[in-house]
Amino acid sequence: MITTKIVNVVGLSKAFNGRKALDTIDFSIDQGEIFGFLGPSGSGKTTTINILTKQLQADSGKVTVFGKESHTMATKDLEKIGIMSDSSGYFEKLSLMKNLEFYGRLYGKKRRDIDYLLKEVGLYESRNKPAEKLSTGMKQRMLLARALINQPKLLFLDEPTSGLDPMTSRRIHRLLQQLKDQGTTIFLTTHDMEEATKLCDRLVLLHEGQIVETGSPTAIIQKYNEKLLVDVSYGNQNAERIPIENLPLILKNKIATIHSCEPTLEDIFIKLTGEKLHDEEN
Repeated sequence: MITTKIVNVVGLSKAFNGRKALDTIDFSIDQGEIFGFLGPSGSGKTTTINILTKQLQADSGKVTVFGKESHTMATKDLEKIGIMSDSSGYFEKLSLMKNLEFYGRLYGKKRRDIDYLLKEVGLYESRNKPAEKLSTGMKQRMLLARALINQPKLLFLDEPTSGLDPMTSRRIHRLLQQLKDQGTTIFLTTHDMEEATKLCDRLVLLHEGQIVETGSPTAIIQKYNEKLLVDVSYGNQNAERIPIENLPLILKNKIATIHSCEPTLEDIFIKLTGEKLHDEEN
């Protein structure tokens, strides 16, 4: 199967006031995949997004997007990109609908297109509410709808489900899977390691501007699954954690459940760096 590389990064470095934000990183993103870019605050995630979207220029290295070096992308190339981030602005006094109509006009979108997007993110019933009156989660979904308004080929999502309740997060997850199935390439940052494990085809773990691990979530987890333990609960409601090789010894007991104990991406990041992927408040 032939894959098309939407993004290819080789030897990317960027420094600010003598401090390296990115230190010779390499990665690529195939068309139609959800690619996770995970790291704590200050690890270089936003700098990378800004370089990929022509908002910053790299100090060194080669960065191509849609087959073109990112700093040479023209307006027609940028129109194929959608971005949702914590720095995305909006018009506070305008209604949710008016906010989206304003951006929709830039791409020749009709009212029915915006109605469809609002239904997809669960905001249609709130379309006439002023943006300043929206909850944090509703604002998140408004910005996601805006990022999708031009039907981007490459979508950058910075913490898209931050502040959302579990039901709404699942709805957004289904929408992202649908976009992926339609061929959209998604660059995702998230502090939710369960979300990253569930959604991402591949990901990188970033620490102080360097990539410390890369691969599919399953492959990374299995690589560091050294102890091979399982949690066993018995019919008498007792439970214990045992090495997997001891399973045959307990099969004579009345077992209720058996669960494997793989490390999480958070566990792996701590093992590699000694730090957490996210701050305590997250």
